[in-house]
Parts: sequence; structure tokens; C-alpha cells
Amino acid sequence: MKEKEKLLKSKSLPASLALVMVTSVLSACAGGTTPSPGGSSKGAAADNGKPTEISIFTEFSTPEPPAADNPVTKEFEKRTNTKLNITWASPNAWEEKQNVMLASGDLPDLMKIKDMKQTQAINMIKQGAFWDLTPYLKDYKNLSAYPKEIMDSVKVNGKQYILPSVRPLHGSSFFNIRQDWLDNVGLPMPHTMDELYTALKAFVEKDPDKNGKNDTYGYNGKNWEKVIDIFNHSNGKWKEMDGKIVDTDLEPGTREGLVYLNKMYKDKILPEDFAVMKTTDFENMAKAGKVGVQMDTTEGVFRATEGARKLDPKADFVAMTYLESSAGKMVHTGSGFAGLYLIPKKVPEEKMKKILALMDYGASEEGFELACYGLPDVHFKVVDGFKTATEQAVKDSVSQSSFGKIFARYDPYLWAYRVGMPKAMFERNKKIVDERGKYGVADVSIGLLSDTDLKMGPDYKKKIDDLKVKIIMGKEPIEAWDAMVKSLKADANYMKMIDEFNKSYQDKKAGK
Repeated sequence: MKEKEKLLKSKSLPASLALVMVTSVLSACAGGTTPSPGGSSKGAAADNGKPTEISIFTEFSTPEPPAADNPVTKEFEKRTNTKLNITWASPNAWEEKQNVMLASGDLPDLMKIKDMKQTQAINMIKQGAFWDLTPYLKDYKNLSAYPKEIMDSVKVNGKQYILPSVRPLHGSSFFNIRQDWLDNVGLPMPHTMDELYTALKAFVEKDPDKNGKNDTYGYNGKNWEKVIDIFNHSNGKWKEMDGKIVDTDLEPGTREGLVYLNKMYKDKILPEDFAVMKTTDFENMAKAGKVGVQMDTTEGVFRATEGARKLDPKADFVAMTYLESSAGKMVHTGSGFAGLYLIPKKVPEEKMKKILALMDYGASEEGFELACYGLPDVHFKVVDGFKTATEQAVKDSVSQSSFGKIFARYDPYLWAYRVGMPKAMFERNKKIVDERGKYGVADVSIGLLSDTDLKMGPDYKKKIDDLKVKIIMGKEPIEAWDAMVKSLKADANYMKMIDEFNKSYQDKKAGK
């Protein structure tokens, strides 16, 4: 165990591995489509007046954020007649920075928040701090083409205050497993939770990387809550039953999931420090060839595969199609967005329209190609029908993981392809994305609001999550969970929160 801990502590990757973090792209673009020379090089948002200055707060997950003088930023400014002042936050700091900004009230012109559970942002929306975009979006061809299912899910009080950073519904984060390790330990692809456990234990005990050392883990613990979801057949805390939504923390599946995770911890399938590891720690562990199962999107996991192949050319993380418990087969259906944009009401109406025009251009085929690929022959070349990133793209942090965090275009296979991925892997991922559509379970709570949850939800969540982690780590017995469930059922405010969510759910179904 000490040897494993030592390896984890030194899991930082060589700088050369950072260079393989190349851009992810639209599958439609993967076909090699490039803007025609005579195309709309100025972009849909261009005008001839003074450039509009727009401040943006967003996140990035490339090794470094794009610099202020990045050529792609400059090209966006040129094509849309804007002057962009972008503040980039790393995945480890995004949530904290957004909370500080919201608390201070000093907001940029366009601000990205993480999800619909950001209590303060939702409160501020309800108080009128942000623009209601509902009457305006119809004037923007590409933004108004976003799927209704996704746009409806982010409405607040039936209005479109929020512009989602749109993403596919299938192919989102789920379990990915090292196929080469399965081959090495002589096991088939697991489909049930029992089969998964057998594989994870073998990844710890049977030297799956064949290096003769006891230095591998089964699962890095990223998004461990999704293990519990499998036992509840739910996508998160809430699920629909008999026309109502039910809190899965009060369901037997959560208890079953905690017992399963605690067994994982006792069997050293999970790293001892999984509960305090950061997003980058989880990924670096996978890149370093120290874990057999991790959580990521269907294409995002290729970053880990590329990293692990520096050490073992046969490394191959495969996105799992579904997992099955006694509650049934399931895979998580995506929310349809990766972050949400808001425009403060302090922004004048004309500038708000200019911001929508900028985002509409970014949602066009041409604009999204610029965001994800950068400039042709500078940041990418078309090879074998795919756009392939150049070293300059890496140097300039041109990627779906940077500019693609701002500009988004809906494509169902967005999470099937990443630049640098072999064509056969892309085709495999497309089949996995299609197959997941058969087993997908959606998060029924997206867009639902409860006043009690806004006031007390974070405290309940912290209390519940803290106990879950303690039980997983063996610091509290499972009976402590039974007592927690009993106390929640006797808590009038907690029950009121459930009632309010149910009213919100019924209102949403009624189109209110």
C-alpha cells in the first residue's frame, strides 16, 4: 500500500504528456469540412462600428489557458467586431471563483456558472439580476436551433434566462475501463455490478499492467456518487416513480451503493485519498497507468488513453455502454450542457444583443470550427478525413477544452471524436453513443426549484455527503446511514423540500 501511495504522490506527468492534450472537435467537422474560401469570413455578428468590448468569465481544461493575445481570440474579435476580455478559471478553481464573483456582485458581461444547482445564481435570476433572453433568442439562427429538450431543462420560472453551453445527450461521463487490462487478467467486459467488482479486484491483485509490482488501483473514485446511482437506477439524487419524483437518499439503493463502495475501499480498489483528490489528480492517475476504471466522457477519456500509451502502447480505455444492478440496466444520459451562461441585467440591451450575436456566431459551423480547431494550416491540418491538431494548436491552447467552453454547436457525436483519435476508435465510440440511447436515464431534477432547497439544500447536501464519505472510508458504520435516513424522514423542512420539488416537477410537466 505504501508503494501505491508513493506512486500517487508522484503522479505528476512528464511535460511531454501535456503536448498530447490536443483538441476535441465536432464529429461533423471530423469529416474534414473546412470553411469555404468564399464563406462568411467576417461571421454573422460582424458590423462596421466600433468594436464592442465584452468581458467573459469561463473555464478551461487545457494544460494552460489561452493567452490574451491568442490568435483565435484575435480572429473571433476580427470576425465579430468585438474586443474580448476573457477570464479563464481552471476546473479546480471554477466553482470557487464563480461563487466569489456572484457574492461580490462584480460580474462580467457574460458569466458561466457550473450548473442549475448554483443556489446564489438561481436566487439572483429570480430577483431579476440577469436578462430574460426568451424574446430575443428567436432572432439568432444557431442559438435558436439548440434542442428544445435542453433549452427547456434550463428554464427558470418558464423563462430562458440561461444560455446552455450545449452538449450531446449521450456519450457523457460514465465509467471507462482498460480493455487491455481486462485482456491481461482474462476477464470479459463487465456488465453487472458483480462482474465489475470482480474486474476491479483483479486490477488490484493480478498485476494487470504486468510490471511485477503491486502498484495499481481498480477505480480512481472520480464521481463515486454515480456508483450509487446504478443501484438506484437514477441519474443523481432524484428519480421519477409513479408520476412523482423521489429522493433516492431515502431509497434502499443508496444504502446498497454505500456498502458496495465501502467494500471497494476495504479491498483497496479505491485510493485512500480519493475523497480529497482534484479533477486533474484523477486524470493524471489514469494517464500514469495506475488505475483500470475512471469516469469521463466517451471522447474525453482519450486524453487518459493517450497519456497511458506513453508508458504502454496497448493502453486502451473503453467507454462502457451500461451497468446493471438489481434495479436494472442503465447509463447516465447527459444534461445536454456543460455549464450555463448568464448576462447581467446591468449590461445595456444593445450590448446584450451583441453578446448573443457573438455566441450565435460561435454556434455556427464556421465559428465552432474556429473555436475547436483554430486557424487552418496553423492549428490544424486535414489528414485521412480528420482534422489533426498541430503543435501550434497545443501551444496556443486551441481546443474544445478552452474556446469550445465558450462557443458550442449541438452535435450528437460530439463526444465520440477527439483529434488524434484513430478512425476505428471514433467509429467504436459512435456505436457506443448510439447503444447508450437504449439504456439512458435522464436527470429529472434539472430545472426544478425548491425555495427550501435554495435556503437549506447546501447544508443538507454537505451533511449527507460527509456521512457517505465516512461510511465509504469505514469511519462510520452503515447503521449511521440508517439513522440519517430516519432523521431526514422526521425533518419537517426536509420533507417540505421534497414536496416543493414535486410541485415544481408537476408544474414543469404542465409547461408552467
